[in-house]
Amino acid sequence: MTTAEAEKGHVRRDREVPARLTFREALDRLAGAQKSARGVSLYSRHVNRPVGRLLAAGSYRAGLTPNQVTVISALFSFGATAGIALAEPARWTGPVVWLALATGFAFDSADGQLARLRGGGSPAGEWLDHVVDCAKTTALHMAVLLALSLRPDAFGVRERAWLLLPLGFLFVAVVTFFGGLLTEQLKRQAAAGRPGPATPPSLVRAVALLPVDHGVFCLVFLLFGAGPVFLWGYALLGAVAALYLPLFLAKWFRELSRG
Repeated sequence: MTTAEAEKGHVRRDREVPARLTFREALDRLAGAQKSARGVSLYSRHVNRPVGRLLAAGSYRAGLTPNQVTVISALFSFGATAGIALAEPARWTGPVVWLALATGFAFDSADGQLARLRGGGSPAGEWLDHVVDCAKTTALHMAVLLALSLRPDAFGVRERAWLLLPLGFLFVAVVTFFGGLLTEQLKRQAAAGRPGPATPPSLVRAVALLPVDHGVFCLVFLLFGAGPVFLWGYALLGAVAALYLPLFLAKWFRELSRG
């Protein structure tokens, strides 16, 4: 399971907790109802989930539903994507794009946490969450492709072969997302009625997953205004994601074969 799938947790979203909680009570309840840290990178464990917890408690107090929080996540993410595709690289562009992407990712964690706080989620909510995630991933790499195509000089693009980079990165990202999501669903079906082993999270694995954590990926957009530096950072993360993909696929196939 990759980090992006590890942040989910929607089962039924339509039940409310019996009494209205204060912000502090909601935060405390969320702190005691976190999902397992297995298969989660250090960034998601120590940055994204805690920030998402604050956003979930605030959203609860504001009377928002998990689906509305999912839409807020999408607005931040697609707003950042539009900036990547259309804005001229400048000193301010990178931090603004990164902040919007990071905020969208935190709200992506908050919707599942809010669902658990309210008593559960719904299949429709889980469907919406995953569809939005897939759309955000696709749009993000397509936005990079547009940026390189429309402003090649700003990024030091001298050969059109560079345009294959975001397409390749997109292929790896979509296969990883779909493979991880499908593995999660199939394992859930196979384990229905059977309690899973309570194994502690691995620190080594949490560190190893950092290069393919979406939150870490968003950090490269801080360099967006630096043009060629951003391009090389993006290429490096793409190469790492491509190296991890066959490892993930082999691991997931092996786990399902044992099940």
